[in-house]
Amino acid sequence: MSKAIQEESVISVRHWTDDLFSFSTTRDPAFRFLNGQFTMIGLTVEAKPLLRAYSMTSANYEDHLEFFSIKVQNGPLTSRLQHIQEGDRLLVSQKPTGTLVQDSLIPGRNLYLFSTGTGIAPFCSIIKDPEVYERFEKIVLIHGCRRVADLAYGELVVEQTLEHELIGEVVRPKLLYYPTTTREASRYTGRITDLVESHKIFEDLDIPPLDAEHDRVMLCGSPMMLTDCVALLESRGFQEGSQSKPAQFVIEKAFVEK
Repeated sequence: MSKAIQEESVISVRHWTDDLFSFSTTRDPAFRFLNGQFTMIGLTVEAKPLLRAYSMTSANYEDHLEFFSIKVQNGPLTSRLQHIQEGDRLLVSQKPTGTLVQDSLIPGRNLYLFSTGTGIAPFCSIIKDPEVYERFEKIVLIHGCRRVADLAYGELVVEQTLEHELIGEVVRPKLLYYPTTTREASRYTGRITDLVESHKIFEDLDIPPLDAEHDRVMLCGSPMMLTDCVALLESRGFQEGSQSKPAQFVIEKAFVEK
């Protein structure tokens, strides 16, 4: 196997719903990444590597890797990946990449993290990053799902981050979490774009409405959510950024749906 792909051992697997599971693996000490990036992971199938893009939900200073996945019953990879168990071997590419990095954004006041479904994965890493709290006054994590049970993984990560013995003190005054559902009643309900356009999110969190001059946005989620949110942001004067040309928002298109 090439040095570009390493084998790691599965440390833990947790099934959250019939459609969602998370898992953690060992981490090669030489594997370096920026919080918010993804890498290719997978399994050996018929003597060949079968890989898909997955964001790390673990922070870059943690000694393990963690991932959050949907289950697609006929998906080439996830139909197999959902059956992994402790001790199994997993392939991990050593070449992380991705657009959800802070250097692609110009400095601002508040950082909004808009996610749906497993699109919360890169943001689980970003909210654990001490640097993001130095750069922004507030970090606003918005997670949209169909059902309440789909929010459970994100809720646990937020809770653990707020209580973290090393960074919790920095996180607590700055992290705002807004879980919303579209198919079941919960504390907050509605699609992200509707909640932004109606100003309900800002009223609920007691913060000013989105403003291209002051606010920065990262997006990760379903193709429909990305299309709708980009249109909403661009109508408000936000421009898409990159590492070579930072601007007001960035979008991750390598979201795993397979």
